[in-house]
Amino acid sequence: MDKFSQRPDVGKLHEGILDVLSDGIYVSDAKGKTLAVNHMYEQLTGLKKEEITGKLVTDLRNQGNFDVVLNPEVVKTGQKQTSVQVTKEGRRVILNACPVFDESGKVALVVTFVRDITLLTQLKDQIANQQEIIDKFREVQIRNKTKMQKGTVIFASKEINELINLLEKVAKTDATVLLLGETGVGKDVFSKLIHERSLRHNEPFFKVDCSTIPENLIESELFGYEAGAFSGANTKGKPGLLEMADKGTLFLDEIGELPLLMQSKLLRALQDQEIIRVGSTKVRKFNVRFIAATNRNLEEEVKSGRFRSDLFYRLRVAVLQIPPLRERREDILALTSYFFEKYNTKYRKDVTYTQEVCKAFQNYRWPGNVREMDNFIQSLIVTRDKEVLNASDLPPYMHFDAIEMDRLSLNNETKSLDELMADYEKKLLKQALDTYGSIAKVAKFFRVDRTTIFRKAKKYSLLE
Repeated sequence: MDKFSQRPDVGKLHEGILDVLSDGIYVSDAKGKTLAVNHMYEQLTGLKKEEITGKLVTDLRNQGNFDVVLNPEVVKTGQKQTSVQVTKEGRRVILNACPVFDESGKVALVVTFVRDITLLTQLKDQIANQQEIIDKFREVQIRNKTKMQKGTVIFASKEINELINLLEKVAKTDATVLLLGETGVGKDVFSKLIHERSLRHNEPFFKVDCSTIPENLIESELFGYEAGAFSGANTKGKPGLLEMADKGTLFLDEIGELPLLMQSKLLRALQDQEIIRVGSTKVRKFNVRFIAATNRNLEEEVKSGRFRSDLFYRLRVAVLQIPPLRERREDILALTSYFFEKYNTKYRKDVTYTQEVCKAFQNYRWPGNVREMDNFIQSLIVTRDKEVLNASDLPPYMHFDAIEMDRLSLNNETKSLDELMADYEKKLLKQALDTYGSIAKVAKFFRVDRTTIFRKAKKYSLLE
């Protein structure tokens, strides 16, 4: 047998190559004549190669087989073209038409890659779903990596560790808990932790901020009301938070803001575990564990007559005093690390910080406590494009915080108060000059005349 007769059919070979490609392929010449299509093209469009091979793309368009052709524009411009095409069966596909040039540089063929829009949309959705899974996985990793996390509280200090140990004991009882501490220390976080560690953890947890409810609505919000109890009331009546929290926990935040009349009614509800809705005479029983919180000194409030003593004693069963952040500085770096990881994950960033930032954070007094740090770090990550934050990215007030007073030699018995204050003033002024670089800017920051800054800088030999 002639060895040349064993060679494969070139045309069949080309068809086989086209059919193994995952994209639909449509090949036409410079005049728009259809030369070949592959099997995937037939599947995507519903058009068979026998129906279209040898026909002009413009004729096929005019016959309604599809609405868009790219061959003429590719031949005219010699450039790639992209468009969306709708076939006669209503299928939508994306066309990417590419020119193939001959030796003279003219367009000889147009090869069009055809892809299904529906498939691309599904792939896009799959990618979005995978990204969501990745984000959730990263959040879980953060929670697992944070060794200083216990429940929902991030800490490294002895003070909070002792507080958590006490909380664990109290949570297992049904005792009323009073959380004390400054604004932003995390009283709401500790209240949820108490509920989660209690026997009621599968029951509802409700929080009511006593400072945000108008005085004329507090009673109806807590105790509920009957139909027609007052103008504008729901025609079916409404249960109050005490009923809604039945078998669960009710957290009364900022309880020191309650009016005296409501304090009296709340006391009876605490003692008797029963309420009467506004506009009703029917007594309703409930079973609720109470947690209250305030940033006020309730003992002083009792002395001044702004808080009922009997309610205070009823609340003061298990008291948890949450120290401010400035009194547990071991927690600052732990919280800093946690919030940076939290918001880097949320906003898909990778922002880090220098040791100077750590030092500034530890020196700062954080008057707004953990809440201030949470919001501040979120703001840093959202508003800064830098990958590494340094001290210059922090606001001026963080460089001149009064905590520097603690770093002076306050135990030095050889210095008077005036000398200590002078030392602090000199240090503060030097920091300001180093940061702003000019007397005018320092004067503007401290809101004093330039002559005042000049005089003090000269006094402390800070001018070159």
